[in-house]
Amino acid sequence: MQLKYRLLQHLYTCGPASVAMLCETLDISTPTAVKLLAEMTRLRIVEKKGVGESIGGRRPDLFRLRKHVVFMLCIDIELFKTNMVIVDNNNNFMTPMKTVHVALSRNRGAFFDALLGHVEQLIASANINRDHLIGCSIGMPGLIDPSLGENYSYLLDESGGMSLQAAFEEKLGMPVVIQNDVKGSALAELRFGHAVGKKNVLVILMDWGIGLGIIMDGKVQQGNSGFSGEMGHIPFAENGELCYCGKHGCLETVASGMTLSKMARQGILSGQNSIINELSNKEVYRIETEMIIKAANKGDQYSIQLLSNIGTNLGKGISILIQLFNPELVILSGKIAEARQYITLPMQQAINTYCMTQIREKTQIVSSDLGDHSRLLGYAAEGINQFFSAMIAQAKGG
Repeated sequence: MQLKYRLLQHLYTCGPASVAMLCETLDISTPTAVKLLAEMTRLRIVEKKGVGESIGGRRPDLFRLRKHVVFMLCIDIELFKTNMVIVDNNNNFMTPMKTVHVALSRNRGAFFDALLGHVEQLIASANINRDHLIGCSIGMPGLIDPSLGENYSYLLDESGGMSLQAAFEEKLGMPVVIQNDVKGSALAELRFGHAVGKKNVLVILMDWGIGLGIIMDGKVQQGNSGFSGEMGHIPFAENGELCYCGKHGCLETVASGMTLSKMARQGILSGQNSIINELSNKEVYRIETEMIIKAANKGDQYSIQLLSNIGTNLGKGISILIQLFNPELVILSGKIAEARQYITLPMQQAINTYCMTQIREKTQIVSSDLGDHSRLLGYAAEGINQFFSAMIAQAKGG
Protein backbone atom coordinates (compact mmCIF):
# COMPACT_ATOMS: atom_id res chain seq x y z
CA MET A 1 0.00 0.00 0.00
CA GLN A 2 2.87 2.35 0.81
CA LEU A 3 4.37 1.76 -2.64
CA LYS A 4 1.01 2.48 -4.26
CA TYR A 5 0.80 5.91 -2.63
CA ARG A 6 4.43 6.67 -3.42
CA LEU A 7 3.70 5.97 -7.08
CA LEU A 8 0.56 8.10 -7.06
CA GLN A 9 2.37 10.96 -5.33
CA HIS A 10 5.16 10.83 -7.89
CA LEU A 11 2.73 10.93 -10.81
CA TYR A 12 0.89 13.83 -9.17
CA THR A 13 3.93 15.95 -8.39
CA CYS A 14 6.11 15.12 -11.40
CA GLY A 15 3.56 14.33 -14.13
CA PRO A 16 3.54 11.47 -16.67
CA ALA A 17 6.28 8.90 -16.26
CA SER A 18 7.50 5.74 -17.98
CA VAL A 19 8.10 2.39 -16.31
CA ALA A 20 11.85 3.01 -16.39
CA MET A 21 11.47 6.43 -14.75
CA LEU A 22 9.28 4.99 -11.99
CA CYS A 23 11.73 2.14 -11.36
CA GLU A 24 14.58 4.62 -10.95
CA THR A 25 12.67 7.10 -8.79
CA LEU A 26 10.91 4.58 -6.54
CA ASP A 27 13.82 2.13 -6.51
CA ILE A 28 11.71 -0.84 -7.59
CA SER A 29 12.09 -3.59 -10.20
CA THR A 30 10.49 -3.49 -13.62
CA PRO A 31 8.09 -6.40 -12.88
CA THR A 32 6.94 -4.63 -9.69
CA ALA A 33 6.33 -1.37 -11.54
CA VAL A 34 4.46 -3.08 -14.38
CA LYS A 35 2.27 -5.04 -11.94
CA LEU A 36 1.49 -1.94 -9.90
CA LEU A 37 0.62 0.14 -12.98
CA ALA A 38 -1.59 -2.66 -14.31
CA GLU A 39 -3.51 -2.72 -11.01
CA MET A 40 -3.87 1.06 -10.92
CA THR A 41 -5.02 1.06 -14.55
CA ARG A 42 -7.62 -1.62 -13.84
CA LEU A 43 -8.94 0.45 -10.95
CA ARG A 44 -9.15 3.47 -13.30
CA ILE A 45 -6.73 5.49 -11.21
CA VAL A 46 -3.90 5.56 -13.76
CA GLU A 47 -4.01 5.72 -17.56
CA LYS A 48 -1.58 5.64 -20.47
CA LYS A 49 -0.98 9.11 -21.88
CA GLY A 50 1.45 9.54 -24.75
CA VAL A 51 4.97 8.28 -25.21
CA GLY A 52 8.32 9.47 -23.89
CA GLU A 53 11.65 10.19 -25.51
CA SER A 54 13.95 7.36 -26.52
CA ILE A 55 17.69 7.22 -27.09
CA GLY A 56 17.19 4.22 -29.33
CA GLY A 57 14.49 1.65 -29.92
CA ARG A 58 10.78 1.84 -29.12
CA ARG A 59 9.58 4.97 -27.35
CA PRO A 60 8.20 4.11 -23.90
CA ASP A 61 4.58 4.51 -22.86
CA LEU A 62 3.89 7.23 -20.31
CA PHE A 63 1.46 6.83 -17.44
CA ARG A 64 -0.40 9.55 -15.54
CA LEU A 65 -3.18 9.95 -13.01
CA ARG A 66 -6.67 9.94 -14.47
CA LYS A 67 -8.77 13.03 -13.82
CA HIS A 68 -11.19 13.05 -10.89
CA VAL A 69 -9.24 10.52 -8.80
CA VAL A 70 -9.29 12.80 -5.75
CA PHE A 71 -10.65 16.28 -5.03
CA MET A 72 -9.45 19.11 -2.82
CA LEU A 73 -11.56 21.95 -1.45
CA CYS A 74 -9.43 25.10 -1.83
CA ILE A 75 -10.18 28.31 0.08
CA ASP A 76 -8.34 31.58 -0.56
CA ILE A 77 -9.03 34.00 2.29
CA GLU A 78 -8.29 37.65 1.50
CA LEU A 79 -8.75 40.68 3.75
CA PHE A 80 -12.20 41.57 2.47
CA LYS A 81 -13.42 38.50 0.59
CA THR A 82 -12.93 34.76 0.33
CA ASN A 83 -12.75 32.67 -2.85
CA MET A 84 -13.35 28.94 -2.89
CA VAL A 85 -13.44 26.13 -5.43
CA ILE A 86 -13.09 22.35 -5.63
CA VAL A 87 -10.08 21.16 -7.68
CA ASP A 88 -9.25 17.65 -8.88
CA ASN A 89 -5.82 16.00 -9.07
CA ASN A 90 -5.34 17.21 -12.66
CA ASN A 91 -6.04 20.85 -11.70
CA ASN A 92 -9.54 20.93 -13.14
CA PHE A 93 -11.96 23.29 -11.38
CA MET A 94 -14.94 21.10 -10.54
CA THR A 95 -17.17 24.04 -9.53
CA PRO A 96 -17.41 27.67 -10.54
CA MET A 97 -15.36 29.75 -8.15
CA LYS A 98 -17.53 31.03 -5.31
CA THR A 99 -16.77 34.45 -3.80
CA VAL A 100 -18.04 35.43 -0.36
CA HIS A 101 -17.69 39.04 0.77
CA VAL A 102 -16.78 38.53 4.40
CA ALA A 103 -13.95 40.48 6.01
CA LEU A 104 -11.07 38.62 7.63
CA SER A 105 -11.00 39.35 11.34
CA ARG A 106 -8.88 38.51 14.35
CA ASN A 107 -11.77 36.60 15.92
CA ARG A 108 -12.78 33.13 14.68
CA GLY A 109 -16.38 32.82 15.71
CA ALA A 110 -17.98 35.48 13.50
CA PHE A 111 -15.82 34.51 10.52
CA PHE A 112 -16.73 30.83 10.78
CA ASP A 113 -20.42 31.70 11.10
CA ALA A 114 -20.30 33.80 7.93
CA LEU A 115 -18.24 31.34 5.87
CA LEU A 116 -19.15 27.75 6.66
CA GLY A 117 -22.65 27.78 5.20
CA HIS A 118 -21.22 28.87 1.85
CA VAL A 119 -18.66 26.06 1.99
CA GLU A 120 -21.41 23.48 2.44
CA GLN A 121 -23.36 24.99 -0.46
CA LEU A 122 -20.30 24.74 -2.70
CA ILE A 123 -19.70 21.09 -1.80
CA ALA A 124 -23.39 20.24 -2.30
CA SER A 125 -23.36 21.88 -5.75
CA ALA A 126 -20.35 19.87 -6.94
CA ASN A 127 -21.01 16.85 -9.12
CA ILE A 128 -18.38 14.70 -7.41
CA ASN A 129 -18.11 11.56 -5.31
CA ARG A 130 -18.03 13.01 -1.79
CA ASP A 131 -15.90 10.06 -0.65
CA HIS A 132 -13.14 11.31 -2.97
CA LEU A 133 -13.06 14.77 -1.37
CA ILE A 134 -9.88 14.19 0.60
CA GLY A 135 -9.52 17.49 2.42
CA CYS A 136 -9.39 21.26 2.41
CA SER A 137 -6.39 23.48 1.66
CA ILE A 138 -6.63 27.03 2.98
CA GLY A 139 -4.40 30.00 2.22
CA MET A 140 -4.53 33.38 3.92
CA PRO A 141 -2.36 36.37 4.86
CA GLY A 142 -0.59 36.55 8.19
CA LEU A 143 2.16 34.84 10.16
CA ILE A 144 1.35 31.17 9.65
CA ASP A 145 3.21 28.21 11.08
CA PRO A 146 2.00 25.31 8.87
CA SER A 147 3.58 22.68 11.11
CA LEU A 148 1.51 23.86 14.09
CA GLY A 149 -1.51 24.78 11.96
CA GLU A 150 -1.69 28.26 13.45
CA ASN A 151 -2.09 31.83 12.19
CA TYR A 152 -0.65 34.36 14.64
CA SER A 153 -2.18 37.36 12.87
CA TYR A 154 -5.82 36.49 12.14
CA LEU A 155 -8.63 34.21 13.36
CA LEU A 156 -7.12 33.95 16.80
CA ASP A 157 -8.42 31.70 19.56
CA GLU A 158 -8.42 33.78 22.72
CA SER A 159 -8.79 30.68 24.89
CA GLY A 160 -5.66 29.15 23.35
CA GLY A 161 -7.28 25.73 23.37
CA MET A 162 -7.29 24.83 19.67
CA SER A 163 -5.11 25.64 16.67
CA LEU A 164 -6.74 27.25 13.64
CA GLN A 165 -6.15 24.09 11.59
CA ALA A 166 -7.86 21.95 14.23
CA ALA A 167 -10.76 24.41 14.44
CA PHE A 168 -11.30 24.25 10.68
CA GLU A 169 -11.09 20.45 10.77
CA GLU A 170 -13.71 20.32 13.50
CA LYS A 171 -16.06 22.64 11.57
CA LEU A 172 -15.54 21.06 8.13
CA GLY A 173 -15.25 17.42 9.18
CA MET A 174 -12.20 16.75 6.97
CA PRO A 175 -8.39 17.09 7.06
CA VAL A 176 -7.24 20.70 6.62
CA VAL A 177 -3.95 22.27 5.51
CA ILE A 178 -3.31 25.97 6.14
CA GLN A 179 -0.55 28.08 4.62
CA ASN A 180 0.43 31.67 3.91
CA ASP A 181 -1.05 33.03 0.68
CA VAL A 182 2.27 33.99 -0.89
CA LYS A 183 3.60 30.46 -0.34
CA GLY A 184 0.62 29.28 -2.42
CA SER A 185 1.53 31.75 -5.17
CA ALA A 186 5.14 30.56 -5.16
CA LEU A 187 4.11 26.90 -5.34
CA ALA A 188 1.72 27.65 -8.21
CA GLU A 189 4.55 29.32 -10.14
CA LEU A 190 6.91 26.42 -9.36
CA ARG A 191 4.42 23.79 -10.55
CA PHE A 192 2.63 25.57 -13.39
CA GLY A 193 4.16 28.98 -14.13
CA HIS A 194 7.38 30.77 -15.02
CA ALA A 195 9.32 29.00 -12.24
CA VAL A 196 8.91 25.50 -13.75
CA GLY A 197 12.37 23.98 -14.01
CA LYS A 198 14.00 26.92 -12.19
CA LYS A 199 16.07 26.65 -9.03
CA ASN A 200 16.28 30.14 -7.52
CA VAL A 201 13.23 32.37 -7.93
CA LEU A 202 11.53 35.13 -5.96
CA VAL A 203 7.75 35.51 -6.25
CA ILE A 204 6.46 38.93 -5.19
CA LEU A 205 2.76 38.95 -4.28
CA MET A 206 1.44 42.51 -4.57
CA ASP A 207 -2.11 42.75 -3.26
CA TRP A 208 -3.39 44.67 -0.23
CA GLY A 209 -0.03 43.88 1.33
CA ILE A 210 3.34 42.82 -0.05
CA GLY A 211 4.59 39.26 0.36
CA LEU A 212 7.58 37.27 -0.82
CA GLY A 213 7.73 33.63 -1.85
CA ILE A 214 11.28 32.27 -1.83
CA ILE A 215 12.19 29.35 -4.10
CA MET A 216 15.70 28.02 -3.45
CA ASP A 217 17.16 24.83 -4.89
CA GLY A 218 13.79 24.23 -6.57
CA LYS A 219 11.76 24.24 -3.33
CA VAL A 220 9.51 26.80 -1.65
CA GLN A 221 11.25 27.83 1.56
CA GLN A 222 9.21 28.17 4.75
CA GLY A 223 11.81 29.42 7.21
CA ASN A 224 12.19 28.20 10.78
CA SER A 225 8.55 28.83 11.78
CA GLY A 226 6.93 29.27 8.38
CA PHE A 227 7.33 33.06 8.59
CA SER A 228 9.79 33.60 5.72
CA GLY A 229 9.03 36.25 3.13
CA GLU A 230 7.58 39.06 5.27
CA MET A 231 8.92 41.56 2.74
CA GLY A 232 6.20 44.10 3.43
CA HIS A 233 7.42 44.65 6.97
CA ILE A 234 11.08 45.37 6.36
CA PRO A 235 12.02 48.87 7.63
CA PHE A 236 11.96 51.19 4.65
CA ALA A 237 10.98 54.79 5.42
CA GLU A 238 12.81 56.65 8.18
CA ASN A 239 10.26 58.10 10.63
CA GLY A 240 7.54 56.75 8.35
CA GLU A 241 3.87 56.10 8.98
CA LEU A 242 2.68 53.62 11.57
CA CYS A 243 2.07 50.19 10.00
CA TYR A 244 -0.70 47.91 11.21
CA CYS A 245 2.02 45.55 12.46
CA GLY A 246 2.92 48.14 15.09
CA LYS A 247 6.20 49.39 13.56
CA HIS A 248 6.86 52.66 11.74
CA GLY A 249 8.02 52.95 8.14
CA CYS A 250 7.43 49.41 6.82
CA LEU A 251 7.61 48.92 3.05
CA GLU A 252 3.86 48.30 2.99
CA THR A 253 3.24 51.87 4.22
CA VAL A 254 4.63 53.19 0.92
CA ALA A 255 4.18 50.29 -1.53
CA SER A 256 1.05 48.14 -1.25
CA GLY A 257 -2.52 47.95 -2.49
CA MET A 258 -3.75 49.31 0.81
CA THR A 259 -1.40 52.30 0.54
CA LEU A 260 -2.32 52.85 -3.10
CA SER A 261 -6.03 53.05 -2.26
CA LYS A 262 -5.32 55.29 0.75
CA MET A 263 -3.25 57.71 -1.35
CA ALA A 264 -5.98 57.83 -4.02
CA ARG A 265 -8.66 58.58 -1.41
CA GLN A 266 -6.61 61.32 0.16
CA GLY A 267 -5.99 62.91 -3.23
CA ILE A 268 -9.64 62.86 -4.25
CA LEU A 269 -10.76 64.28 -0.89
CA SER A 270 -8.23 67.12 -1.23
CA GLY A 271 -9.66 68.08 -4.62
CA GLN A 272 -7.44 66.13 -7.02
CA ASN A 273 -9.04 65.87 -10.47
CA SER A 274 -9.19 62.21 -11.52
CA ILE A 275 -11.60 59.81 -13.19
CA ILE A 276 -11.10 57.55 -10.17
CA ASN A 277 -13.86 59.63 -8.60
CA GLU A 278 -16.25 58.64 -11.39
CA LEU A 279 -15.25 54.98 -11.37
CA SER A 280 -16.05 54.80 -7.66
CA ASN A 281 -19.38 56.61 -8.19
CA LYS A 282 -17.91 59.38 -6.01
CA GLU A 283 -17.79 56.98 -3.07
CA VAL A 284 -14.14 57.49 -2.19
CA TYR A 285 -14.07 54.77 0.44
CA ARG A 286 -14.89 52.22 -2.27
CA ILE A 287 -11.69 52.99 -4.19
CA GLU A 288 -9.70 49.82 -4.80
CA THR A 289 -6.57 48.87 -6.73
CA GLU A 290 -8.55 47.69 -9.77
CA MET A 291 -10.20 51.12 -10.17
CA ILE A 292 -6.85 52.91 -10.10
CA ILE A 293 -5.37 50.56 -12.71
CA LYS A 294 -8.48 50.99 -14.88
CA ALA A 295 -8.16 54.78 -14.62
CA ALA A 296 -4.47 54.60 -15.56
CA ASN A 297 -5.31 52.53 -18.64
CA LYS A 298 -7.73 55.32 -19.62
CA GLY A 299 -4.86 57.82 -19.47
CA ASP A 300 -5.61 59.31 -16.04
CA GLN A 301 -2.38 61.08 -15.09
CA TYR A 302 -3.05 61.08 -11.35
CA SER A 303 -3.51 57.29 -11.37
CA ILE A 304 -0.38 56.81 -13.46
CA GLN A 305 1.62 58.91 -10.99
CA LEU A 306 0.26 56.97 -8.01
CA LEU A 307 1.28 53.66 -9.61
CA SER A 308 4.67 55.09 -10.54
CA ASN A 309 5.35 56.04 -6.92
CA ILE A 310 4.40 52.56 -5.77
CA GLY A 311 6.58 51.00 -8.48
CA THR A 312 9.60 53.07 -7.49
CA ASN A 313 9.35 52.04 -3.85
CA LEU A 314 8.80 48.41 -4.78
CA GLY A 315 11.80 48.52 -7.10
CA LYS A 316 14.02 49.79 -4.30
CA GLY A 317 12.78 46.99 -2.02
CA ILE A 318 13.23 44.35 -4.72
CA SER A 319 16.78 45.55 -5.41
CA ILE A 320 17.66 44.64 -1.81
CA LEU A 321 16.21 41.15 -2.32
CA ILE A 322 18.10 40.65 -5.58
CA GLN A 323 21.37 41.43 -3.85
CA LEU A 324 20.53 39.13 -0.94
CA PHE A 325 19.30 36.11 -2.91
CA ASN A 326 20.87 36.48 -6.37
CA PRO A 327 17.79 34.93 -8.08
CA GLU A 328 17.65 33.92 -11.70
CA LEU A 329 14.05 35.12 -11.91
CA VAL A 330 11.68 37.50 -10.11
CA ILE A 331 7.97 36.93 -10.76
CA LEU A 332 5.47 39.70 -10.07
CA SER A 333 1.97 38.51 -9.14
CA GLY A 334 -1.16 39.89 -7.51
CA LYS A 335 -3.52 42.76 -8.24
CA ILE A 336 -0.89 45.50 -8.46
CA ALA A 337 1.11 43.44 -10.98
CA GLU A 338 -1.85 43.80 -13.34
CA ALA A 339 -0.85 47.46 -13.80
CA ARG A 340 1.96 46.09 -15.99
CA GLN A 341 4.08 48.94 -17.47
CA TYR A 342 2.79 51.54 -15.03
CA ILE A 343 4.43 49.53 -12.27
CA THR A 344 7.24 47.68 -14.03
CA LEU A 345 8.89 50.67 -15.73
CA PRO A 346 9.44 52.73 -12.55
CA MET A 347 10.26 49.52 -10.72
CA GLN A 348 12.95 48.60 -13.24
CA GLN A 349 14.37 52.11 -13.13
CA ALA A 350 14.66 51.89 -9.34
CA ILE A 351 16.30 48.45 -9.58
CA ASN A 352 18.80 49.86 -12.10
CA THR A 353 19.56 52.67 -9.66
CA TYR A 354 19.91 50.71 -6.44
CA CYS A 355 21.08 47.23 -7.48
CA MET A 356 24.65 46.26 -8.38
CA THR A 357 24.95 45.87 -12.14
CA GLN A 358 26.71 42.50 -12.05
CA ILE A 359 23.90 40.95 -9.96
CA ARG A 360 21.02 42.78 -11.66
CA GLU A 361 22.07 41.61 -15.12
CA LYS A 362 21.77 37.97 -14.00
CA THR A 363 18.14 38.43 -12.93
CA GLN A 364 15.09 38.41 -15.20
CA ILE A 365 11.88 40.13 -14.04
CA VAL A 366 8.53 38.94 -15.44
CA SER A 367 4.84 39.23 -14.63
CA SER A 368 2.89 36.09 -13.76
CA ASP A 369 0.77 34.56 -16.54
CA LEU A 370 -1.29 32.30 -14.25
CA GLY A 371 -4.16 34.72 -13.66
CA ASP A 372 -5.94 36.19 -10.66
CA HIS A 373 -6.66 32.96 -8.84
CA SER A 374 -3.46 30.97 -9.39
CA ARG A 375 -2.98 30.69 -5.62
CA LEU A 376 -5.87 28.21 -5.58
CA LEU A 377 -3.78 25.87 -7.76
CA GLY A 378 -0.90 26.27 -5.33
CA TYR A 379 -3.18 25.43 -2.41
CA ALA A 380 -4.49 22.36 -4.25
CA ALA A 381 -0.94 21.17 -4.99
CA GLU A 382 0.08 21.48 -1.34
CA GLY A 383 -3.09 19.86 -0.02
CA ILE A 384 -3.04 16.86 -2.36
CA ASN A 385 0.68 16.30 -1.86
CA GLN A 386 0.22 16.32 1.93
CA PHE A 387 -2.63 13.83 1.56
CA PHE A 388 -0.37 11.38 -0.28
CA SER A 389 2.42 11.94 2.29
CA ALA A 390 -0.02 11.16 5.11
CA MET A 391 -1.15 7.98 3.36
CA ILE A 392 2.47 6.89 2.87
CA ALA A 393 3.24 7.53 6.56
CA GLN A 394 0.09 5.67 7.63
CA ALA A 395 0.94 2.65 5.45
CA LYS A 396 4.50 2.64 6.79
CA GLY A 397 3.25 2.76 10.36
CA GLY A 398 0.79 -0.02 9.70
